[in-house]
Amino acid sequence: MAIVRIEILEGRPAGERKSLLDAVHAALTDALKVPEDDPTLRVVEHSPDHCRLPPGKTERYTQIEIAMFAGRSLKAKQHLYRAIVQNLQALGIQPDDVVIVLHESPLRNWASGGAPASEQGLGFRVDV
Repeated sequence: MAIVRIEILEGRPAGERKSLLDAVHAALTDALKVPEDDPTLRVVEHSPDHCRLPPGKTERYTQIEIAMFAGRSLKAKQHLYRAIVQNLQALGIQPDDVVIVLHESPLRNWASGGAPASEQGLGFRVDV
């Protein structure tokens, strides 16, 4: 399971939000081997006057935060980072404008339906 927040500045071309969601989703399913219907993703747009970008970043700056179960290998995470950046490049977003932050939680700290994930069958492997 993964929950993803993609943050961008307002003013992107029409249809790009869906393309962003698709690009990150494809990277998650490929690199982390999560089921196709598993990840929850959302795009959050900010007014440019409500943000201060890091030095050297452009209006295409894209910040991606992923909350996921702990247990993925460094190799799987590196694959994820590369896949996200590659998929976003196809949308005209340069690698220097992409920041990815992973938040990993143990299964006991993640609940769905009132029970911790450690007590539920996930339907996929975390140790990839």
